[in-house]
Amino acid sequence: MSGDGHELITTDTALRDFLARATEPNRYAIDTEFHRERSYFPRVALLQINTGNEIGLIDPLEVDPEPLAELFASEATAVLHAASQDLEVFEHWVGSVPRRIFDTQLAAGFTGLSTPSLAALHDRVLHISLPKTSRLTDWLARPLSDDQREYAASDVAHLLELSDRISDELRELGRLEWAEAECEVLRSQPRGRRDPDDAWRRIKAVRQLKGASLGAARALAAWRERQAAELDQPVRFILSDLALVGIAQRRPKTLEQIGSIRGVDDRMGRGETGEIILRLVREGAELPPPSSSGATRREPRPDLRPAVTLVAAWVAQLARELRLDPALLGARADIEALVRGDEDARLSHGWRAEIAGEPIRSLMSGEAALAFDGNGGLVLEERSRRPVARSGE
Repeated sequence: MSGDGHELITTDTALRDFLARATEPNRYAIDTEFHRERSYFPRVALLQINTGNEIGLIDPLEVDPEPLAELFASEATAVLHAASQDLEVFEHWVGSVPRRIFDTQLAAGFTGLSTPSLAALHDRVLHISLPKTSRLTDWLARPLSDDQREYAASDVAHLLELSDRISDELRELGRLEWAEAECEVLRSQPRGRRDPDDAWRRIKAVRQLKGASLGAARALAAWRERQAAELDQPVRFILSDLALVGIAQRRPKTLEQIGSIRGVDDRMGRGETGEIILRLVREGAELPPPSSSGATRREPRPDLRPAVTLVAAWVAQLARELRLDPALLGARADIEALVRGDEDARLSHGWRAEIAGEPIRSLMSGEAALAFDGNGGLVLEERSRRPVARSGE
């Protein structure tokens, strides 16, 4: 579809009629507008679909998402850009995600572009400028303005064409299957409600606490997460990170002591909430030490750190040579996992193992060596096993 014409869909009948008219049932472009600044869960405000011959702007405040669940369950491929948050929105509002996706931002990484914006891809690949005026407007306000509708429609108007161009380039490079596999990894990631018992791991300052203070922080963070989900409010509305860490460090024993801690709202030092905080501090102090598994990143052995640094330099150079987004090929944590010998290391599987993982294993086993190529670069080559002669020998 080449035009930006669109239909605003505000009834269940109109949504079913729109989807029934689709002429390219094998794929569709889709995007969302949502807010979560004042909520725990994303609040979807608009959903845009390009079916191949027309664009529908679906008002989630007015329609039932059931027809979308049927579309998602079909064999059609959903084309998105930077799909991660959209998939979370689908999971929350529709209750499912598409069976197949193609993420143009992710796929572009296999052509050497590093997480390009949708506007940048339109400009670079299609030589089209997207409107910018309504990006930060209130999408939950009604009625939607003409500018908002134009902006929303433009996000999917050329997305199918963009997908075609990127796919053609990937096919020529022999990387289309790599991109499709990575899109499936993104699609199938768990996106359910976060585990409250792991909430403390997302607070940087908490990781420095020990003993009873760490236990108190874990208990407070789990309670805060549950409260935020139940009330559908951001966690900071329940208790700020600053207040949570301060309470955990000082471990107050009275309501008055709670009120004197930096970052604590006056209301926290009074009534039921204050009593809950005191109880959580006491209970948290009795918690057993946290498991070292799960979200905690394992550090490489000290004797392997030089190897990780050297391998990371080679992987970065390899990504440049292959025109791959370096972060897509392997971040330092991925390299650390492979060097440690983790069975689930990303560089041990699929296309990453083929182009980087197996050569790195050869290096670590002593079968290969890294050397300077004479031009400031690195080359991975078969090891000669001939030692360099020492002076005086």
